[in-house]
Amino acid sequence: MTVFSVPEAREELARLLPVLTEIVEVRADAAELAASLDGGGPTDLGGLPELKAAQARLDDLMTTVQSTGAELKGFAPLLVDFPSDLDGVPVLLCWLEGDQGLDWYHRTDLGFAGRRPLP
Repeated sequence: MTVFSVPEAREELARLLPVLTEIVEVRADAAELAASLDGGGPTDLGGLPELKAAQARLDDLMTTVQSTGAELKGFAPLLVDFPSDLDGVPVLLCWLEGDQGLDWYHRTDLGFAGRRPLP
């Protein structure tokens, strides 16, 4: 398991932001395509082949995130954790879709409910 310092995690997040942005975009396309195929309204995005392509692209993008040592914990909204250590305590540096930077953490034993601002 990769353990990130806060600066290392922030650098990795900066590198991942284009990937995370694409996940959000492709996720929305896949949702629209799936709804259309399930009897929802029509879409200009295509049909089943485009949905399959979007799902494959999402798999690739999520693999890219996980290959860095970051943990993809949520898909909608996106939640990415970076294993770290603060003053000898195992924590996860926590980025949630919509966050402007990596400014939160939670102890590994508390989960998201224990989310606090980084000191």
